[in-house]
Amino acid sequence: QKVFRVILQNDEQVEIINSLASNMQVDFWQPDSVTLVRPKMQVDFRIEADLSSEVEDFLKESGVEYRVLIDNLQDAVDAQFDSKARTTGHSYEKYNNWETIAAWTADIAAQNPDLVSRSVIGETYEGRPMYILKMGKSGSNKKAIFMDCGFHAREWISPAFCQWFVKEAVETYGKDTVMTTLLDNLDFYVLPVVNIDGYVYTWTNDRMWRKTRSKNAGSRCIGTDPNRNFNAGWCTLGASKSPCDSTYCGSAPESEKETKALADFIREHLSTIKAYLTIHSYSQLLLFPYSYTYKLPSNYEELNSIARAASKELASLYNTKYTYGPGATTIYPAAGGSDDWAYDEGIKYSFTFELRDTGRYGFILPESQIKPTCEETLLAVKYIANYVLEHLY
Repeated sequence: QKVFRVILQNDEQVEIINSLASNMQVDFWQPDSVTLVRPKMQVDFRIEADLSSEVEDFLKESGVEYRVLIDNLQDAVDAQFDSKARTTGHSYEKYNNWETIAAWTADIAAQNPDLVSRSVIGETYEGRPMYILKMGKSGSNKKAIFMDCGFHAREWISPAFCQWFVKEAVETYGKDTVMTTLLDNLDFYVLPVVNIDGYVYTWTNDRMWRKTRSKNAGSRCIGTDPNRNFNAGWCTLGASKSPCDSTYCGSAPESEKETKALADFIREHLSTIKAYLTIHSYSQLLLFPYSYTYKLPSNYEELNSIARAASKELASLYNTKYTYGPGATTIYPAAGGSDDWAYDEGIKYSFTFELRDTGRYGFILPESQIKPTCEETLLAVKYIANYVLEHLY
């Protein structure tokens, strides 16, 4: 299997990619769907091994500028596991499977009872408990920040960051002044993996799986894109009504048990949750509403300046460049996302991170990049959290 990158000059070349996608199975990495492909856009997609030379010939003939990002996907998947931390148990510097993460949520809470507690907010389609960690020193009427990881199953760097964040919180509390202030004055709700069934499936069956694992009535195709399943412009722009598509919006808003559990939890805690952070990959972006409309949010100037400053913080460590702005104009329109939904519920600080990289590895980011990715992202998250603490509403 190969991953190609094409740069489309004009509408004619966009049509070429459209015809390619309608004639064979194309897995779009960036953007998520062929419907979002536009001229002057960089498009990354994966092709099955038996078709890749045919696709390459086709691109050559049609004069589309292309390069092969990943020549052999299986080799890249194998090479992902390059961490020096070869423990059988949990490690913050390697990708952990769901069983390991679930056990870790229990351990971290047991080891840090004055700082971390674990609860279950619901269960997945396949019946797995959805664990959430509440972090912070106990105090009266504290405001909170909600952070989730692992919406899309194949974005493995995302759950790695949620685990890293929790580790940093418990290890640096009482040592790092910013972290100590944050945990003394705010609670953090951390949902380490939203789409657990999908994540398990990427470990057992298909590393490239994206969606949930629910059955769809009247279709042999499985799963819904959980980040198209929220009631925010649901199933309008950049989402598909076809169960076979990777951006399928589901049969109704919150049709997925996972998205409903998340939304119910936020609704129950709406009076205290003041910021929403959702962690995805890849493309090095810091996005804020809106994605389902080109309309700007009412506090656009404030969100933009927070994103600018947070991106600068992030870059201060390894000079990793992030692009920031409203979702629809910065990448592409996409309806039914959790960030837009949270914002429309009244959480005025709502951000989506798209972590490393920009496509060299894409979803197959090597474990050796977990530490630097998490370290730099932590700086941005701490910046945002501190800003929220200073601007409570």
